[in-house]
Amino acid sequence: MRIFAALGVACVLAIGIAHASDRFAVHAGHLVDVDAGIVRDDVYVVIDGDRIATVQKTAPGDLRIEDWSRYTVLPGLIDCHTHLIGDIESSSVTAPLTSSQARDVLTGVRNARATLMAGFTTVRDVGTYRAFTDVALRNAINDGTVIGPRMAVAGAYITVSGGGGEVTGLAPDVVVPAEFRRGVANNESEIRQRVREILGGGADFIKIIATGAVLTNGTNPGAAEYSEAEIHAAVDEAAKYGTYVAAHAHGAEGIKNAIRAGVRSIEHGSLMDDEGVALMKKYGTYLSADIYNGDYIAEVGKRDGWDAEILRKNDETTETQRVAFRKAAKAGVKIVFGTDAGVYPHGWNANQFPYMVRYGLTPMQAIQAATINAAELMRWEKNVGSIEPGKYADMIAVEGDVLADIALLEKVQKVMKGGAIIK
Repeated sequence: MRIFAALGVACVLAIGIAHASDRFAVHAGHLVDVDAGIVRDDVYVVIDGDRIATVQKTAPGDLRIEDWSRYTVLPGLIDCHTHLIGDIESSSVTAPLTSSQARDVLTGVRNARATLMAGFTTVRDVGTYRAFTDVALRNAINDGTVIGPRMAVAGAYITVSGGGGEVTGLAPDVVVPAEFRRGVANNESEIRQRVREILGGGADFIKIIATGAVLTNGTNPGAAEYSEAEIHAAVDEAAKYGTYVAAHAHGAEGIKNAIRAGVRSIEHGSLMDDEGVALMKKYGTYLSADIYNGDYIAEVGKRDGWDAEILRKNDETTETQRVAFRKAAKAGVKIVFGTDAGVYPHGWNANQFPYMVRYGLTPMQAIQAATINAAELMRWEKNVGSIEPGKYADMIAVEGDVLADIALLEKVQKVMKGGAIIK
């Protein structure tokens, strides 16, 4: 049995290095140039190891050619709001406490593979209830133990006691394990301490829960849970370590507190008002809004008997979020692709593209949101986000014209990460 198990692991690892070569070229029938916002026809991308060497019109005669001439080729996609660790959302509000740490990480392995196979070669994973399990998954991907997207991880949520980043709905005498509460902080001093601890534990950035949450019982999405000064404490402390803060924020005042405090991105933005939109534009804050998610919650939540409070809050925020998204798009706010995958099944990330077009973006802008804009938000633009020399050879391919039908991205035919053809 041990031999077969070892062979199984070897087969999984082999997927990640299949057809890898030191130097070869990909012949793209159509290539989406996200920097220029145009599609180039009949292009050759020369790959040297895990990086792109050149992008050229002429075929390199001395190299092996991967024939993707029937496809439209894009940079590997980036989802800026995922939760790869653990199970997807369910009717049980206490579900995070029913799984072990080992199971959570192993489930994350499965989720990471599904995400990569769907064409998302990079993700920003914005938090897990059980602290630092996302760090373990990121490290396992980076050292080649498992296959998955490149990950930037938050490590844990910074949240007030009983706030949007807590496991709630328990009896008052039930004690939640400490590893689920590593980021609980109730004043500026505690916030600074938690930032240091979370970054010291291996996180890449900080996620602060600025308002209540739709999916956390007993919290109000419209209510600010941290003041501007408290959020600024997190921003200031993170900056000392060369990183930034992403703010979960549904409510209008919480959004404005977070923007003025200097966060790099607003997650959700469901109840954002016109002043908030103007502030995002003024401060250059990025918006990551999961505008597909509400339909999934409404359909599956009602079918599977999710808690009535959660369904009510979802109904109250779904359409307001889309109105705010449209206003932000019109105002020229910097928008990135963020889905909240983990609420719904991993690998479904691209379901959001048609929604982004329906609510104000052009197809090219939606693709840019999931490529170069997302890379800039993550400060990874030197390595990912577009197909150009020096960057990682992260590319996907689909059949057809994605600018005519953005939903084609839901059916990716080819995936390459770091020069290795994964699919």
